[in-house]
Amino acid sequence: MSYALQLEGKRALVTGASKGIGAAITATLRNAGVTVLATARSPFDGGGQPDLYVAADVATAAGCAVVAQAVQARLGGVDIIVHVAGGTVAPAGGFAVLCDADWATAFDLNLSAAVRLDRALLPGMIAQGSGVVIHITSIQREMPLFDATMAYAAAKAALSNYSKALSKELGPKGIRVVRVAPGWVETAAVAGLVAQLAEQNDTDTEGARQLIMAAIGGIPLGRPAQPQEVADLVAFLVSPRAASITGAEYVIDGGTVPVA
Repeated sequence: MSYALQLEGKRALVTGASKGIGAAITATLRNAGVTVLATARSPFDGGGQPDLYVAADVATAAGCAVVAQAVQARLGGVDIIVHVAGGTVAPAGGFAVLCDADWATAFDLNLSAAVRLDRALLPGMIAQGSGVVIHITSIQREMPLFDATMAYAAAKAALSNYSKALSKELGPKGIRVVRVAPGWVETAAVAGLVAQLAEQNDTDTEGARQLIMAAIGGIPLGRPAQPQEVADLVAFLVSPRAASITGAEYVIDGGTVPVA
């Protein structure tokens, strides 16, 4: 893979890197010869490369500043940014249950974190005349689940719009900006939810998966995506093999979104 992707010697920052999609992307890029500075809120777990891990909450301005400083101190700049950090802790129940703090929390993590890190790191990319930025959005930007993730979906829609604008601004400066929009990805956390649903509904794991797929409108492929599949897509998009791709959004959802 490293020869095919021509990524040896590149420097990357991956946020949300301690688990799920972020962990898969970090491992895949490292296997391709990239020096990856990984960051997440959780402390270093004792595996991997402690000198290339930063514990910080990028949902805050202070956390983003810590990460940006670490990029300069440990990498001397960056060629690739993959912003994976995101998610939701808002309560279910639709618009009426979401207070100002719920909306602010959703936007701080799913939009502002990317904006702040881009603002800190993109001047270096502009100075070197090259770089790639990947923002992990979501199919919920166009298929929001109003009962459970309204604020999250709105924040991801904003991230997608911001990314498109950024691609237009930075393209002439040699920097590509690409969005990757996953659907349901079966991370370890989701596997726990599947097991819980199976117990609650007196069914097996496959039955619980079918319940979730039905709730999101179905997955024609018949299964959720795996974190490694998202990581493989990202690795291609940050490589010279994708040198003319910018401004696009790549959906990886097994066919969930019912449009071309």
